Amino acid sequence: MKKTILLTLFFISSISFSQSIKLEGLVTDSKTVGLEMANVMAVNQATKAMDSYAITNDKGKFVLNLKSNTSYNLKISYLGMQNKELGIVTTAENINKTIVMQEGGIELDGVEIVHEMPVSIKGDTIVYNADSFKSGTERKLEDILKKMPGVEVNADGEIEVEGKKVTKLMVEGKDFFDGDTKLGVKNIPADAIDKIQVLRNYSEIGALKGVENNQDNVAMNIKLKSGKKNFWFGDMTAGIGVTHKESRYLINPKLFYYNPKYSINLITNFNNIGELPLTVQDYFKFTGGFRGMMQKGGSSFNVSSNDLGISLLRNNRAKEIETQFGATNFSYSVNKAWSLSGFGILSTSITDLVTKSQTNILASNSSQIQSTENRQEMAHQKSNLGLFKWSSSYKPSTKFQFDYDVLTKLSKQDENNSLLRESIVNNNATTENINTQKKQDPISINQNLSLYYTQSDKNIFAFEMQHLYQEEDPFYNANLQSQPFNLIGYISGEDRNNINQNRFVKTNKIDAKLDYYYMITPKSNINVTIGNTYSNQNFNSNIFQILDNETVNNLDDAANTNNVKYNFNDTFLGLHYKILSGKFTFTPGVSLHSYGMTNEQLGTSNKQDFYRILPDFLAIYQIKKAETLTYNFSYTNNFSDINQMVEGYVLSNYNSLTKGNRLLENATSQVHSLRYFKYNMFNFENISAFASYSKRTDAIKTRAFFNGVNQTSSPFNSDFADETLSGNGSYGRSFLKNYKASLGANLNWSKFNNIQNNILSTKESFTQSYTLKASTNYKNMPNLELGYNVVKNDYNNATFYTEKPFAKLDYFFLESFSFVTEYEFYHYYNNTKTVKNEYDFLSASLIYQKKGSKLEYKVSGTNLLNTTSLNDDNFSQFATRTSQYTVQPRYVIFSLKYNL
Repeated sequence: MKKTILLTLFFISSISFSQSIKLEGLVTDSKTVGLEMANVMAVNQATKAMDSYAITNDKGKFVLNLKSNTSYNLKISYLGMQNKELGIVTTAENINKTIVMQEGGIELDGVEIVHEMPVSIKGDTIVYNADSFKSGTERKLEDILKKMPGVEVNADGEIEVEGKKVTKLMVEGKDFFDGDTKLGVKNIPADAIDKIQVLRNYSEIGALKGVENNQDNVAMNIKLKSGKKNFWFGDMTAGIGVTHKESRYLINPKLFYYNPKYSINLITNFNNIGELPLTVQDYFKFTGGFRGMMQKGGSSFNVSSNDLGISLLRNNRAKEIETQFGATNFSYSVNKAWSLSGFGILSTSITDLVTKSQTNILASNSSQIQSTENRQEMAHQKSNLGLFKWSSSYKPSTKFQFDYDVLTKLSKQDENNSLLRESIVNNNATTENINTQKKQDPISINQNLSLYYTQSDKNIFAFEMQHLYQEEDPFYNANLQSQPFNLIGYISGEDRNNINQNRFVKTNKIDAKLDYYYMITPKSNINVTIGNTYSNQNFNSNIFQILDNETVNNLDDAANTNNVKYNFNDTFLGLHYKILSGKFTFTPGVSLHSYGMTNEQLGTSNKQDFYRILPDFLAIYQIKKAETLTYNFSYTNNFSDINQMVEGYVLSNYNSLTKGNRLLENATSQVHSLRYFKYNMFNFENISAFASYSKRTDAIKTRAFFNGVNQTSSPFNSDFADETLSGNGSYGRSFLKNYKASLGANLNWSKFNNIQNNILSTKESFTQSYTLKASTNYKNMPNLELGYNVVKNDYNNATFYTEKPFAKLDYFFLESFSFVTEYEFYHYYNNTKTVKNEYDFLSASLIYQKKGSKLEYKVSGTNLLNTTSLNDDNFSQFATRTSQYTVQPRYVIFSLKYNL
């Protein structure tokens, strides 16, 4: 099969090479200076189709691959120059030509540019013509993006352009579910899209565009076709399972409306076939578009989550998944100066997970306890998630802007878990049945207020403030056969050890800063920042035991309860100087901090006050217009929140008990990063490389004691530094108009220092991932993508490999049929071959839609090979774990879609 595919590709490539000749040339101005990024296209006079196009490089050079013995109209355009058109007749020989453009932005008489360039550049904006990348099988925005040069879309719906993550997605200039690209790439209909604009060096605040460094900010704007404006568009899909014992269904209406004054988006999805528009992982990382406003401050104080470790890893590929999802997004222009926008998302999912796993404790030396835990788990989860955002932006002039946003996150989660545990301690095995229950109903409200005022060309003021209010109330219950821990007041000898814990954590956190920018020259400015972070947190917890006679035994000793208040305050003054000198941009900076921390518990108060000076530095070397080298250095103080300060025991799991340390001090970290980026529109070559080194001293680490079955732990400030070295790189290019290939690598090495059973434990992990893929993009032929990915995880001499070749075929034929199939093969094993598994996934769909018809008929199948499970592994600094997850069986769905 593999040989057949390779021979097919070779045959197609050979045909393409044998029938084409090259037209090479230069585009210059009247002074023979090469014009970079001029648009050149060749239109076949017989077919009126655009056979080839190019964008000139920094020397004005271009190359077109044309058919031999064919007549062409060569059309050339460049911003600020008159459009030009030339007639060319090719032979069997290559052609060289120099084209001189004349100044003036008007078109020559009789020259009409009918065909649009597939890709064009206008300043910091790359414009992709969507129709140039469609073959007929595309149904969603994601399908088009994957075919565009320089653009990647991962499995989580995150978009990367030129190696940089797209942080904002807009439609007609209006935010589309701000803070998340997944809902857009998975739902915006492909047939509604006219242009895709990539906005590089993007700044939401026009006043700060020239004074801040926005080189890593990328946004994307979708331009709709004219027939989709001022009209409702979208589709309504309904599907049922075919030949299944259990009933399977899919209901998925999507509606969109856009006009200059307002827009409305409605997305719903109800199914039990594993389609998840928004996973629980997506929910927790959803930012709502809120910016990290204190990044320049030099301090890191993040409010950690008090979640209970509800299993999230494989919720998108579990044994059983049922989803109910609804979302709406709106924008409204009250007038030219004032606009309102927002969204609401509600999601309910019921998930059943079946997992087999093996956990090996990594002993520090041969004298320590050798411990392995084998588990067979069945978990039933129900998650109700809610996200709501409202935004207001007032811009009466270019000199003033006032923004306000509020984001509310609500969730209600339950998990019931039954497991059979086998503990092997020094070759002695014991088994136990355990039941656990987890519940949590957290709420968070995040508000942002921003004011920007340009007093004059030399003076700019910016005030930003964020407030976070958060409540978390996780409840945990474990029902065991054996007594888990020797807690004070615990009653032994019960038939079942029913242990429970209530927790309540409340957080109020305010970040505020005032920036003043003084423009010394058009290429240099001084930035003075006055800022403050204040956090107030309360932590209450108690552990209790339910006896066999159903009475409650409260373990109310001080060692088992917590009633803690923790205040953190950081006041700082920052100074940054930015200067552009030739191809270089330098931004050195320094901040002076005054810190104050107080925690109250056990009837006493502990206070820390101190000062720190923290430097940072940024240098950018603009080698060419689309080639940069960036170096970044930062020295940061890292602070823990209340969760690691509480001195009473906290039940983390049925076999894990933790205890905080109120005397913890801050850790310091220095980070060096180097980023290289090159994007060549001449041959659509895309090169990106990133390397980062971080060293953390006085890091807050874990002192853990393992008795072979259970673990107790507490944090401490380590005298030994933790280190991380990471890097990634990618090379990709398009060639011969219809081919695209890329090679990518991700590497991460980390060293951790903890104390394990009173012995210093130094562990290392090294993760490597390499991906090679190639694809075609023909209009009237089958398109094929082939790839290979290998992942190697090395955890202190425990090594796991995953090899994954993959392929995708899509074909639009007979003007009405679309066929798409995807295949992935996994070879999973460890270095000793004691763990190994092979499995694969095949999906396919056949779609029929007559040209011009609003009805679409589809038969699709997932997991057609009926694979039963998949594998994964992870590392927790003390242990390695390899897991096998049961996945959903084969589903065949017949669906009918009506396009509005």
